[in-house]
Formats: sequence, C-alpha cells, structure tokens
Amino acid sequence: MTRVNLLLLMGVIATALYLVNVQYESRQLVAQLERAQGEARRLEDEHDQLQSAKRTQAASLRVEKLAKEKLNMRLATPAITNYVTFSPEVQESRP
Repeated sequence: MTRVNLLLLMGVIATALYLVNVQYESRQLVAQLERAQGEARRLEDEHDQLQSAKRTQAASLRVEKLAKEKLNMRLATPAITNYVTFSPEVQESRP
C-alpha cells in the first residue's frame, strides 16, 4: 500500500511541476504577445503619420510652388505653347 501511495505522490508532484512550468511558459507567451501588439499599434500609428506626410508632400500646390522656386518652371499658357500636328500624307520617301 505504501508503494502505491508513494507512486501516487510522485505522480502528483510531477504533475504539479509540469503545471507550474506550463503556467510560466504561458505567462511568458502572453507578455510577448502584448509586446508584439504594442509594437504593431506603434507601427500602424507611424504608418498613418507617414501616409499623411506623403499626402502633404504630394499636394498639387506644394509641387507647383517647388517647381516654380527650385526648377524655375512656369505655367503653360497658349502664348508659349507650340502645337504639333501630324499629317500622314506629308512624308519623306527615302530610297
């Protein structure tokens, strides 16, 4: 009888140690998951900020201003526009 009790006691102790180990690993995984979710939220916020900055940088008024100031460009007007027409009848024939 004492051998059976001793065997059962060893089984209970082994099970208890296994349970403690599983709970410890579970807590570690939960902490790691929370850190990863926090990092994901931070990256989403940063992505939103970058998208907003991208829209600001690509705004047509800003592009036009930079083109005028840095590239010395100007708006096209009919007075400075040259129109080219294509006429298929007028082609040079080469031998």
